[in-house]
Amino acid sequence: MALFFDQAWYDARLAERGLDRAVLAAAAGLSPAELALAFKDQRELSMREVSVFAELLGVSAAEAASRAGVRPPPISDAQRIAALETRVAVLEAELAALKR
Repeated sequence: MALFFDQAWYDARLAERGLDRAVLAAAAGLSPAELALAFKDQRELSMREVSVFAELLGVSAAEAASRAGVRPPPISDAQRIAALETRVAVLEAELAALKR
């Protein structure tokens, strides 16, 4: 995972949605100057801010964090197991539907 802010990726995602950096800053509660510092790797972003970016851009928080040069907090074993159990339940339901 690259630990630098991928300006081109963020600008492209914003353009796809007809948005700009001012909207991104406002959504995250940042001033345009604070966002500019983040885009230049001169200000760290919190996971809350990155989560807002992700929601606005329609991407996962992990993708937004990676592209922002932020390491997401590690997930616990319990969270990992819960996620896997959810995926298994979804797959079992799909398999049952296919068998019908």
